[in-house]
Amino acid sequence: MRTSFNVPDGLIEEFDRAWGDEGIENRSRAVREAMREFVESHSRLEDTSGEVVALVGFDYRHHDVIRELHGAQHEYQDVILNTSHTHQGEWCLESLFCRGDAARVRKLTYRLRDFDAVRRVKVMLIRDGD
Repeated sequence: MRTSFNVPDGLIEEFDRAWGDEGIENRSRAVREAMREFVESHSRLEDTSGEVVALVGFDYRHHDVIRELHGAQHEYQDVILNTSHTHQGEWCLESLFCRGDAARVRKLTYRLRDFDAVRRVKVMLIRDGD
């Protein structure tokens, strides 16, 4: 299937450099691999149930979203044990150490991904209930 995407120039340049460095034969192949990795990550998060311990890391533009992020973190304080925060220019890196029901951690992760000023969200499940 052929499709098209709107991608910022800087990101496509980085992506092209990365798949070239890895020796992947073309951009389409690299996109398919990236999509598979995303689906696998999503499936793992979706398929996990019960009590989990997780690290949720994300980066964002502080001034664009800080009030909304604080609101979301308060909404999920039942699963957030503690946070760590550092600055890198106009960007912030935040890590949330979580413990609780997998569905709550999953909802928190998806909530963080809803913010336009959040660039990426990564989840590492340290222990799951399975």
